[in-house]
Amino acid sequence: MLTRSPWRSTTRLAAVAAVGIALTSCSSGGTTPAADGGKTAAANEKVTLTLATFNEFGYEDLVKEYMAAHPNITIQMKKAATSNEARENMNTRLAAGSGLSDIEAVEVDWLPELLQYPDKFVDLKSDSVKGRWLPWKEAQATTADGKLIGYGTDVGPEAICYRSDLFAAAGLPTDRAAVAQLLGTTWDSYFAAGRQFQAKSKVPWTESSGALYQAMVNQVKNAYEKDDGTVIATENPEVRAMYDTVLKASADGLTAHLAQWSDDWTGSFQRDGFATMVCPGWMLGVIEGNAAKVKGWDIADTFPGGGGNWGGSFLTVPAQGAHTADAKALADWLTAPEQQIKAFKSKGTFPSQVAALSSPDLLGVKNAFFNNAPTGEILANRAKAVTVVPFKGPKYSGINDAIQQAISRVDIDKTDTPAASWDKFVTAVKALG
Repeated sequence: MLTRSPWRSTTRLAAVAAVGIALTSCSSGGTTPAADGGKTAAANEKVTLTLATFNEFGYEDLVKEYMAAHPNITIQMKKAATSNEARENMNTRLAAGSGLSDIEAVEVDWLPELLQYPDKFVDLKSDSVKGRWLPWKEAQATTADGKLIGYGTDVGPEAICYRSDLFAAAGLPTDRAAVAQLLGTTWDSYFAAGRQFQAKSKVPWTESSGALYQAMVNQVKNAYEKDDGTVIATENPEVRAMYDTVLKASADGLTAHLAQWSDDWTGSFQRDGFATMVCPGWMLGVIEGNAAKVKGWDIADTFPGGGGNWGGSFLTVPAQGAHTADAKALADWLTAPEQQIKAFKSKGTFPSQVAALSSPDLLGVKNAFFNNAPTGEILANRAKAVTVVPFKGPKYSGINDAIQQAISRVDIDKTDTPAASWDKFVTAVKALG
């Protein structure tokens, strides 16, 4: 469903102008009324805003740019190591009624939990953002009564990142087009390529069974819940088939048995830990950061199953903040197409904004670290290949965590058999209620 909608340039220009006017007024004399009833700071009023993210959003330079244009505003950035850490912080401080940052980044998998508490967040709707996002992206952050609690940042169209130097050592092709043909468009062809590599190399084909599973489940419309919220995870044959498939890959020695975001996983980039990985756009910055000075990384314009979207995030403005209007203005600016293209160039976070997706500035982006790959064009192609946007209800994140733990017990901890770990998964899902 990541289809490009035709964009009316006059509407887009009006929206950009509205953003510019709103932000200019924030730094001029007087105060500006906000949609949530608050006011933005006057030019001589010093305001400190906190911006909490996780992983890599590409906002470091953007924050500096915003503060230069708004000398009365200081922005303090907080970055959690993982999405789960950010989720725990959100739940704890939301329940306490205080302690959240002025802007909190939220990952799409646990956004449905927050949609149950719309009064805890500022309604972010305004004329300046009308039509800004892919329709399904905006729908993910919209409550049943039409309240918008999150400004979309990125989406995660997936390609395959690979080590061309390790491919060459194993006698496999290294050219992007040839690698795309080798990998094919199905999971069977991807694993078949892995077995060819495995026959000539001692390096594992990919990093973890958990990552493979996540890529697969992102291609299923109703993996865990029906559209009415009925939980079907433990009875769904598609879920069990994916679970069995990735653990067979583990048993066959195709994975490096690593947990993403662990110290071992981070260190593996420096020691030829694996040859390929499923690669949503936001992973590009992570790879470059972890694999600094390692030569050989590239990206192929293909993906098993045809297309998939992994992740994507939003910026929310908690209602408990003291400067909600200023926070809303900053979140608006950070998620405008122009800024999101800059974030993509910085960290690979692929934009979710309609105008950005057709911008030559985006489509012309090349990434020097990935052998000068045309990452803008490749990820745009991968976005077009996405045909399924999974349904994610309030229990999605909890169920997904439970099955990832089940996979880890077999693939990483090696404490359970696949059958025993599945039984524990079933118990964990029942405990969610």
